[in-house]
Amino acid sequence: MIKINQLNKEFESRVRLGIMSVLMVNDWVDFSEMKGLLEITDGNLASHSNALEKAGYIEIKKEFVGKKPKTSYRVTQSGRKAFSDHLDALEKLIGR
Repeated sequence: MIKINQLNKEFESRVRLGIMSVLMVNDWVDFSEMKGLLEITDGNLASHSNALEKAGYIEIKKEFVGKKPKTSYRVTQSGRKAFSDHLDALEKLIGR
């Protein structure tokens, strides 16, 4: 039987759950697209994406396109595994 403390605390936030869900089905997603999909502020996206990067779950790429900065995100292999494990644990917790 699965216990609630077996869920990954990094994914407790609605925003982090959203970021990971988007990245699990897309290769690279840029800042503006992610912000629009999740309907969150710049600061909210920046702080949650930085936390996921620090945990090793996502990669953040910063570059210039012309003279404009561009930030993009993608899930790492360890992030993909951790998120899949989290979803499996959730399913077991609700009895599926």
